[in-house]
Amino acid sequence: MTYRLVLADDELHILRAAEFKLKRQGYDVVCANDGQEAWELVCQTSPDLLITDFQMPRLNGLDLIKRMREQPEYAEIPVLMLTAKAIELPQNELANSLGNVEIIDKPFSPRDLCNRAQQALEESERRRANTVAP
Repeated sequence: MTYRLVLADDELHILRAAEFKLKRQGYDVVCANDGQEAWELVCQTSPDLLITDFQMPRLNGLDLIKRMREQPEYAEIPVLMLTAKAIELPQNELANSLGNVEIIDKPFSPRDLCNRAQQALEESERRRANTVAP
């Protein structure tokens, strides 16, 4: 199965490096330069995973996730949030209010990003399998 990912970051070098590595791992990746563009891609593609920067123009990462959680069809999509401000983000509070969100500190290793994306996708598959009636 090929997973669809929306990748959003306003820093082009980070966006391209992450896109390259994720595509090499076999993911179908579409990219956005800001949060509003990412929201439009989520609506168009209904991805299996969102990877988003925290600080972006037009719509920041938190507001993007809030929009997703308000829509039943996107509410369960796992999210990896990239940020240089991780110390300012209370991860437990985020998890409680926004669901399946994992914080990844910048700078990050592209290999680590791929590993964490795979883990998030596998966990999402397990949750879906456990909620499907036999």
